[in-house]
Amino acid sequence: MTVLAIGLIVLGLFFLIVGSIGMLRLPNIFARAHALSLTDSLGAVLVLAGLAVYQGFSMNFLKIMVVLVLVYLLNPVIAHATVRAAYRAGLRSSKDDTT
Repeated sequence: MTVLAIGLIVLGLFFLIVGSIGMLRLPNIFARAHALSLTDSLGAVLVLAGLAVYQGFSMNFLKIMVVLVLVYLLNPVIAHATVRAAYRAGLRSSKDDTT
């Protein structure tokens, strides 16, 4: 069980690091939000799943699962709201940012 938990946590951290690199490298808010919402959701879910496996079935397991479900459901909504607010504020993706 410990090996599975460590594997899930390391895999989740990999996706979180890739998302952070994408945040720094991508040119505009729309590309950044797209990359970050995908990798952040998967990374957080994997890390939380690894913690849940490591805890075993207990009250902490149930709490971690509640947080996992909330992250899985709310992260895309938050990303959409952020991009929509940026679009309504007048930010646009320019054709020069396609590098």
